[in-house]
Amino acid sequence: PHTMEKQLHLNLLASKPPMAGLQSGSNVKLRMGPGRKRDFTPLPWSQYFETMEDVEILPFCSVKHSFTALYTFRIYSSGSHGPVLMLLHGGGHSALSWAVFTSVICSRINCRVVAMDLRGHGDTKVKNPDDLSAETMAKDVGKAVEALYGENPPPIMIIGHSMGGAIAVHTAAANHVPSLLGLCVIDVVEGTAMDALNSMQNFLRSRPKTFKSVENAIEWSVKSGQIRNVESARVSMVGQVKKCEEPLSSPGVSRSISEGIIEEEEEDEEGGESNHKRKKEDDQEIKKECLYTWRIELSKTEKYWEGWFKGLSSLFLTCSVPKLLLLAGVDRLDKDLTIGQMQGKFQMQVLPQCGHAVHEDAPEKVCLVCWPYLVTMFHRLCC
Repeated sequence: PHTMEKQLHLNLLASKPPMAGLQSGSNVKLRMGPGRKRDFTPLPWSQYFETMEDVEILPFCSVKHSFTALYTFRIYSSGSHGPVLMLLHGGGHSALSWAVFTSVICSRINCRVVAMDLRGHGDTKVKNPDDLSAETMAKDVGKAVEALYGENPPPIMIIGHSMGGAIAVHTAAANHVPSLLGLCVIDVVEGTAMDALNSMQNFLRSRPKTFKSVENAIEWSVKSGQIRNVESARVSMVGQVKKCEEPLSSPGVSRSISEGIIEEEEEDEEGGESNHKRKKEDDQEIKKECLYTWRIELSKTEKYWEGWFKGLSSLFLTCSVPKLLLLAGVDRLDKDLTIGQMQGKFQMQVLPQCGHAVHEDAPEKVCLVCWPYLVTMFHRLCC
């Protein structure tokens, strides 16, 4: 009975060496020395995952209709043995949000990692990408597991962040993954999420609508604090933006690109040109360049937000599998979860000094927190 646990301890391998000039999981310094520039060039998925594939899934429809069109879900994976960690990203993100975390966790434990682009996100293609209801996305996860592993899937632990955490709970509660081993939800709590919905549209409107390049998008994500880990931003933002179908050159587009980026560049550069002159040159360049925009317009998904989060705490507590809740701050706990935590219905860890994208800001810390939890679950599995 202890063979598997022993094997897990034997698989505590040395961490993979960090890339030159970067340290996995390190927090971003807001200011660097004079004349020094941070590297915002994109990083490839292949530096973190072993494989990438488009998994075909039959759409959900009545038996009266023929199954014609196939849905394809973009899936990145690593590892070939052991239980599966299925990773679900947050709203607007993609599976690449889990890239650095995957690299770290696979260096420490013998497992398989599967990260999927949820519908409407990344490179997943479905007939009705606007249907982002919790019920539909939970079914997607179950169908993806079935397509990957057939009728006898291996033990699976689902880890979800934000919207993905809510979908993980709905998936578990509906028993779409019969071999579910455990559930880990990252920084999503019903009370806090529901309160935040009122200001969500204002936040989305405050973001730039377009970017001059992927590098520009990466720079914005770091300087705005959306992703505090430069390395993670360099691979994650690739899955969040896409080329505009038509070049845009309206003054509104120019302003959206300049906000939050150009002014900060002035502080990073010694001497340099005036802010006004750079903006003028940007306006001219925009007319020549193909711009990048968000892959998904989150503002149009508002009708589904309440369905993701309403009743989530009680749903989470009723899931019969072992549960772990990771939060960026203890103030995020609502009443139901506070009582449930006191009753020992789930384990909880708080990782302060992280932003909302906890697994991107501090992948090493998240792995260290998950490690004993995973060992306990895997030991329970083989006993």
